[in-house]
Amino acid sequence: MARPMTVQDLTADVQRALGGRLVSLLLYGSAARGGGPGAGGDALTRADTLLICDAVDEALLGALEPVIARWVRQGEPGPLIMTHAEWREAADAFPIEYDDIRHGHRLLAGQDPWAGIAVRRDDLRRQLEHELRGKVVRLRQVYAAFRGDGTRLAEAIAATLAGFLTMLRAALRLAGHEVPSVGADVVRAGGAVAGFDPAPVVDLLARLRGPQAGRLAPRDPRAAAYLRAVTRTAEFVNRVSVTRD
Repeated sequence: MARPMTVQDLTADVQRALGGRLVSLLLYGSAARGGGPGAGGDALTRADTLLICDAVDEALLGALEPVIARWVRQGEPGPLIMTHAEWREAADAFPIEYDDIRHGHRLLAGQDPWAGIAVRRDDLRRQLEHELRGKVVRLRQVYAAFRGDGTRLAEAIAATLAGFLTMLRAALRLAGHEVPSVGADVVRAGGAVAGFDPAPVVDLLARLRGPQAGRLAPRDPRAAAYLRAVTRTAEFVNRVSVTRD
């Protein structure tokens, strides 16, 4: 049986495949904040990566294909791929993502990509409110249809949890608060600031990432608590002032 790839293996293989065309390769997210595949820590943590190249063309994608295909076959997400020009120009389009990566990443190869990159507070607040309001509406739609179906409800919530944690981290930074590195602590800090009860959401987080993943009781009160948490966070972000630089 072939040995699973580690983040270090991925880095070496991408460097060999691209040579001087590689600008930067970053590990970001929970794996960069506290371990993950290939780095010890929680085996459930995804190894999210960002690859910045000189350009993206068929030659580059062809060189990457065997490396990325092997990485994805073992259950890891393929890297986000951007050109250097795209990376330099897109902070206003993806402020949440840039802000979250900046505050939780590890440079694996190439040059530091952050020189000259700034995330504007008003861009961040605008995207954050847009994403949260949309999440509230979609969660209500799902909850109304499937609150009596624990499996469907669990699937819907599990699909949104990582995104909600990212938004909570962004909301905490936007309001000038420290951001914990552990997901459960992010929920607790977010609850204290945005005004929702974090306990059922922390329990839900553990439930959907543990051995009972994919199962909730019909009309599980933790699902309703999660919907309230997202709603309160959207309302909180709407009230945050962006005048502070």
